[in-house]
Amino acid sequence: MSFTTLGLSAPILKAIQEQGYTEPTPIQKQAIPVILSRKDILAGAQTGTGKTAGFTLPLLELLSRAKPTKVEHHIRALILTPTRELASQVGESVEVYGKYLPFKSTVIFGGVKINPQIIQLRKGVDIIIATPGRLLDHMSQKTVDLSKVEFLILDEADRMLDMGFINDIRKILAVLPSQRQNLLFSATYSDDIKKLSDRLLNSPTLIEVARRNIASETVKQLVHPVDRERKRELLSHLIVAGDWKQVLVFTRTKHGANRLSEQLEKDGISSAAIHGNKSQNARTKALDDFKKGLVRVLVATDIAARGIDIDQLPHVVNFELPNVPEDYVHRIGRTGRAGSQGEAISLVCVDENEYLKNIEKLINKDIQKQVIKEFKPDPTIKAEPINMGGNSRSGNRAKGGNSRGSQAAKQSQSSSRSSSGRRR
Repeated sequence: MSFTTLGLSAPILKAIQEQGYTEPTPIQKQAIPVILSRKDILAGAQTGTGKTAGFTLPLLELLSRAKPTKVEHHIRALILTPTRELASQVGESVEVYGKYLPFKSTVIFGGVKINPQIIQLRKGVDIIIATPGRLLDHMSQKTVDLSKVEFLILDEADRMLDMGFINDIRKILAVLPSQRQNLLFSATYSDDIKKLSDRLLNSPTLIEVARRNIASETVKQLVHPVDRERKRELLSHLIVAGDWKQVLVFTRTKHGANRLSEQLEKDGISSAAIHGNKSQNARTKALDDFKKGLVRVLVATDIAARGIDIDQLPHVVNFELPNVPEDYVHRIGRTGRAGSQGEAISLVCVDENEYLKNIEKLINKDIQKQVIKEFKPDPTIKAEPINMGGNSRSGNRAKGGNSRGSQAAKQSQSSSRSSSGRRR
């Protein structure tokens, strides 16, 4: 099957061809015809499956089929994303595939001045790509008119809910026209996603190109047991010994990302950190430098890394395991994309054994363990509570994953995500 068989017009096919794409991915094959038939969809797809083009292409096609009679532009499509980085990348996709169409689009997110966005909106746009918090800011200032929206797309809806955006989403839904087409994309499914889809979607078509909550089969997964105090030493060893040129490393906290990046620099390994406390310009520069190969290691927190789209990224390292098992799937989904092979390595200390068990239970697979001789763990070291970034070490313990400590850690993380959500 080629893109020419999917019902897309010549201007869009020309833009696709210029990008070097000839055959649609499975999510594109399934989603594009359904969207073009004007049906709502609930799509489950891992990152790297081509889902962004899976909704931008048919969206542009539908907009072009029903060109407005007036010259003035008004907002006809709203795409909501959880992070600034993902909003920017979706915006780029809309521009690339819509380059031969007359539509205007703009990207709206927090962390930058609002006045340039207001000026752009006043000029008139057809498509808005936005994070919920900044869109609400514009709604409160009455600088955006959503009364004529025909298409609503929620990209990575699971992450938006995880970040505490549900109330923001409800406020946005309340001002949209009742008659519209809705597209919901989520890498994982949960009860919250089901509740949202039940409220949002009208007799949706379910599209799923990957089994639920599993890691991509193109990713080789490996665990290196190691003492907590020797993780950084082991990471540097792996990078140098393997001559890794491009490595995405995950930490749990912003402070941990900064500290690890600085330590790697001292080891002679070029590195940059990316997290919510960094300015948008700093985050953009770090990501660009990483993509260009100017830095070998990008150290990121979960929220900051969401939406990072790098072709053929060879290595992802979990310097610290996430306490939410689904986040592990999101993390390693940054490699092994679009059919290419990738490697996901987790450096696991005794404190994280319960996290590892929960991850293996979720993906229904035992991850291969490999002890590196020089870094063999000391069996006399006991598990300690895990620091989730607060002032106290009140995280989950290696034993008793359902303990009050574990619940406190999850509540702390949920609160942190919720409070950081509006600033996106």
